[in-house]
This record gives sequence, C-alpha cells and structure tokens, in this order.
Amino acid sequence: MKNTKKITLCAMLAAFSVVLLAIGALFQMLDLSMAVIASLPVLFAHLELRRPYPWLLFIVTSVLSLLLVTPKTAPLLYAVFFGFYPILKTGLEALPRAIEWIFKLLLCQGAFWIYFLLSAYVFMFPEALMPSEWLFWAVYALVLLAFVLYDFAVSRIISFYAFRLRPRLTKFLK
Repeated sequence: MKNTKKITLCAMLAAFSVVLLAIGALFQMLDLSMAVIASLPVLFAHLELRRPYPWLLFIVTSVLSLLLVTPKTAPLLYAVFFGFYPILKTGLEALPRAIEWIFKLLLCQGAFWIYFLLSAYVFMFPEALMPSEWLFWAVYALVLLAFVLYDFAVSRIISFYAFRLRPRLTKFLK
C-alpha cells in the first residue's frame, strides 16, 4: 500500500474514532465502552500498516478528541490507556509469560493512577472524588479485573481478524 493510501486510511480511522468518542461523551453511560471500541482502529492500523501509522493515529485521535469532545471522560480514557495499549500489546506478548503480565499490570496501574490524577486535579471530574477509601480500592480492584478481561478480548479480536477477516480484506488493502 502506498504512503498516501496509508495516510488517508489513518485519517479516516481517526475521524471514525473521534466520532465514537463523541458518542461516548454524548451518552455518558457508554464512555468506557466507546473508548474501548475506539481503540479497535488503532489495532487495525497496527496489524495492517505497521509503524509509524498506529502511533500517528493514536496521537491525532487523542488530540482531536480532547480538543473537540466534551465531557472529557471517554477521550481521557482513550488518551491515557486504550489508545496505545493495542500497539504495545503485541510487543509485550513477545516476552516470557510472567514478565509479560507484570508489565501489563504495571501499565494498567500506571494508566489508572494517571487517569485518576488528571480527572481529579486537572479536569476536576466530580466522580473522581471517592467518598471513602474502601470504595477507591474496590474500584481499583475492579479496574484490574476489567483490564484482564479487556486483554483477553483484544487477543480474541486479533485472532478473529487474522484468521477470518484479513483473508477477505486483503484484496481491498492493496
């Protein structure tokens, strides 16, 4: 695929991701799920286009969504974790299993703390202020559990794409 086609495809995927994040902001109960779904174009770009296009797609989508979409919950979730995780996932899975999961959990924990600090002290989200300490740690444990499920789901999506969709899409991606 020529560079102009790759850039055009990335621009369309970025626009699609920003629209998904805007839908997540419009219907606030969908903000987390739309941040996850908006990460799928980055996964597609990583599998098909390779470097530097997935990173460019992530950066453009993050900047545009943080500038254009309000409230900022879905764009912030995307920018802090869901946007770049599909790119790093394949590299982390090349490591031995125990080290892979240590790095993945550290990455998730770091993203959680960055999101919490940004939402509480920069964007001043009222839901970032937990009424009690035990509730904060319960949410923290649920985030780690949800991350493990998300990682498993992304692995299944990669397998589905590689074995079912990619053979059908190769004629369109020349």
